[in-house]
Amino acid sequence: MILTVDIGNTTIALTGLELVDGDYNIIFAEKIPSEKSRSDFDTPVERLLDGHFARIKGTALSSVVPDLTAPVCRAVERVSGKTPAVISAKDCKSLTYAVYEPEKVGLDRISDSAWAAARYPLPAVTVDLGTAMTFNVIGEGGVFLGGIIAAGLQTSLNALSERAAQLPKLALSVPELLIGRNTAECMLSGAVIGASAMIDGISARVEKELGAPVSLILTGGGAELAEPFLTHPHIHEPYLLAKGLANIYNEITR
Repeated sequence: MILTVDIGNTTIALTGLELVDGDYNIIFAEKIPSEKSRSDFDTPVERLLDGHFARIKGTALSSVVPDLTAPVCRAVERVSGKTPAVISAKDCKSLTYAVYEPEKVGLDRISDSAWAAARYPLPAVTVDLGTAMTFNVIGEGGVFLGGIIAAGLQTSLNALSERAAQLPKLALSVPELLIGRNTAECMLSGAVIGASAMIDGISARVEKELGAPVSLILTGGGAELAEPFLTHPHIHEPYLLAKGLANIYNEITR
């Protein structure tokens, strides 16, 4: 089993995966909050990994929060006995890059793109609906062409409530209607259905720019909310990032 650790802006995801017939089976998947003030991650990591220690053959870690990389890495090593391989863009052998500075691309985006390139027909667009909504475009032959970054669903709602005095603070949920009947419904529609419309629109524009249809792959915490409103054919892969990380780890340790 490979343990992947993804340090995001909101949560740290620990996932155990085993490769079976060309795909990864998910053995377990857990998350803890990305608390930047925390200095000791041993206790929550140990709790999440309890019962899985003997199966861990290696660990791959990606992070978009530099301040948390070292303390989480130390905790995982102390608890599991395995030194995590901290993944960088150069470690991904299945992608080549048509962007100016590949080393500055978030490892979450690299991991999403790596599994899309390995698993799905190209060209492809991945959309990760987290704190940010990140689009990645992967061309024929596994060329990372770049992408688009927008505010995530909850981030959009939070920005509205923080900047507009009469707009309430809301938690995300699936809108019942496109046309809201009160302020809360209007905001949810704008955040969720608006995100779906953005995904459809950007996918269509990418297809026009590339001159070819794309495989559209959704992932991230907001994917389940936005998915029902999409019109573009798509695949929902909740563990896209973890599978990409595991695949990169297998590439560098073969």
